[in-house]
Amino acid sequence: MVTRLDALHTPLQENTAVGQDINVLALVKGSERYVFLYDDSSRAETLRTLGRYASNPELSFTWYDAAVLSQKIRQESQKHTVASRFDLPMPSESDTDEFC
Repeated sequence: MVTRLDALHTPLQENTAVGQDINVLALVKGSERYVFLYDDSSRAETLRTLGRYASNPELSFTWYDAAVLSQKIRQESQKHTVASRFDLPMPSESDTDEFC
């Protein structure tokens, strides 16, 4: 029985800000566990890692697994993009007076 805890993938930079979110993506396949930790700046590297794992014949990680997890990463990214569009501060009355 092999547990793929060595598949833990953490492409996080050492200078990750304390307030920055860490995304966790996990896949359990029988006795194996694939856990991916990544921040928004390492999303592309995480997607590439999914492809490398899928192409490795020594792992039970398949292209289907990579496709499903990639879709979850992209969906999570879109949630943050839409949410952040509404985080902009509204102009105050004093701001509008400057342009009148």
